[in-house]
Amino acid sequence: MPHLIVSVTVVLLSICLSTTATITAEAGDEFLTIPELIAKYGYPIEEHQVATPDGYLLTMHRIPHGKRRYRASKRVAFLMHGLFCSSACWIISGVDHALGYLLADQGYDVWMGNNRGNTYSLDHAIYSHHDREFWEYSWHEIGTIDVPSMIDYILEKTGQESLYYIGHSQGTTVFYVMTSIRPEYNSKITAEFSLSPVIYMDHIGPVSRGLALITPILKKLSELGNVKQLLPRSRLLYYIGRFLCGPRSFTHHLCIETYFMDVGKNWPELNTTFMPIFLGHFPDGASIKQFFHFSQVTNTGHFQAYDWGLDNNILKYGSLEPPKYNLEAVRSPSYLFYSNNDLQANPMDVMRLCKELKNSCKGEILVANGTYNHADYLFGINAPKLVHTKLMKLMALFDASM
Repeated sequence: MPHLIVSVTVVLLSICLSTTATITAEAGDEFLTIPELIAKYGYPIEEHQVATPDGYLLTMHRIPHGKRRYRASKRVAFLMHGLFCSSACWIISGVDHALGYLLADQGYDVWMGNNRGNTYSLDHAIYSHHDREFWEYSWHEIGTIDVPSMIDYILEKTGQESLYYIGHSQGTTVFYVMTSIRPEYNSKITAEFSLSPVIYMDHIGPVSRGLALITPILKKLSELGNVKQLLPRSRLLYYIGRFLCGPRSFTHHLCIETYFMDVGKNWPELNTTFMPIFLGHFPDGASIKQFFHFSQVTNTGHFQAYDWGLDNNILKYGSLEPPKYNLEAVRSPSYLFYSNNDLQANPMDVMRLCKELKNSCKGEILVANGTYNHADYLFGINAPKLVHTKLMKLMALFDASM
């Protein structure tokens, strides 16, 4: 989810109204770590740490097989989360719903990444996450350094030559950064699946566009306040959300409507019983420059590296302007899942992406629900039927040809 308002409003969205949702997560899951949560539901869990060339220590979570399989599969799936998320976003909605579990039960060796700066990747060889230097990055570095480092680690550990890549929101952004800037990684991808791809943002929702327009003001405020990190995980925010938007709160309906203003309105897919668990794992922190980078894409209309200013651009890129990412360099087979009510990944922007990917864009899959929004790909009540099943059928086609 690219924009700040999603996290701010979702923090106020701890709603405990209905018991009709199909989510299988339980009360208490909001305070478990990822290893604790996966083990609780009877799945094998491994935790791996990856060191990046610039010193960040990233944690990955692995479900090597489902409950009934006792050897890791040769079919490897790498899942990459969006902004303010972590690997938790792939499993917290429960064993019958979450893509991480469903893939493991289908025989995949599931690896879930965590980029620098979220709860599971706050360590560095030199800096503390309290240091200013720790946060001097955008999603450019995540795409050019973090994701390649994790992919190399996975392939070395599994002995495989390639893997499936599945990303949501920023998880798609960093994939296209990687495969355009470091095209040698195309050969390491069997196929890529973009869930709500956020590359071009010319037609995003009005709230996000409004935030992008005032980015110069927000940058000045962040400099004055020395703000480098946004919305780290906090129990205080969790309890504030429950207090302000609980079932007896007169503001609870307003909280949901405000949330919908940025992702798209879709009451039928909202899992209200699941929201307390969601808020225990989201938001999960990010560099403020990740947010500014998305705003830059919105304001310029260009998919390009982060603009550090004229002098720093010369030092970093050897040019006055940040370079554009060359999407023609992407050769991995890519499938784009999109929906008509997604205020962060508008169909017109997705079509533009597919056009620029040329032959590597193998399909644009429209979700058969007219009100599907940006968050529903992960947490919508019918996500297994509308998204996950279709995705796994496409993966099966590649499996058959291997």
